[in-house]
Amino acid sequence: MEVYLNIIFRTIFLYLLMLVIFRIMGKREIGELSILDLVVFIMIGEMAVIAIENTKDPLFHTVVPMVLLMSIQITLAIISLKNKKFRDLVDGQPSIIINRGKIDEVAMKKLRYNFDDLMSQLREKDIRSIGDVEFAILETSGKLSVLEKVDDPNQPKTPANNGDITIPLIMDGTIEEENLKRINKTNLWLRQELKKKGYRDIKKISFCSYENGKFFIDTHD
Repeated sequence: MEVYLNIIFRTIFLYLLMLVIFRIMGKREIGELSILDLVVFIMIGEMAVIAIENTKDPLFHTVVPMVLLMSIQITLAIISLKNKKFRDLVDGQPSIIINRGKIDEVAMKKLRYNFDDLMSQLREKDIRSIGDVEFAILETSGKLSVLEKVDDPNQPKTPANNGDITIPLIMDGTIEEENLKRINKTNLWLRQELKKKGYRDIKKISFCSYENGKFFIDTHD
């Protein structure tokens, strides 16, 4: 019975302690956590779990490193606020994924960011086609900021529906056969249409989509 009471006490105590520590470190959304925040949160969480399981070890042995980690994180956060070079080193810098309508495959490879990730985040923002994007910037938090091309500023934007979303036909030089079937087209049809536009080598195309009778084609840099 004493062991169970000890576990209950440790759980409640460490839970409250972690709430205080995280509150002191500041309010950040999960998706906006810096690398420093994430490392500290994981380490503190692991320490708390170990302390709850190991009832024979004094709590003091866990509280001290948790408070120490909190102090280190706050110190580094202050340095990060005052020193841009340090902030860029720790948090990184935003990366341009689409620049003036052109996909930057080199930047995507450096970030290990693939076309599926790009399409998913564009759909979340109701972007119908990559051809509608002027700039797309991958922020340090992992969020994608998108600036669309503006043809007529007075024309209201209509939300995309399932029939309007971009369907990739080629990604990284590979034809997406399943997507061709979805639009009732064939591999031969795609190759012939691309040849008409001067694209004879599929491997040189990083991304190709077809929507409302129009192709969006982006070649490897």
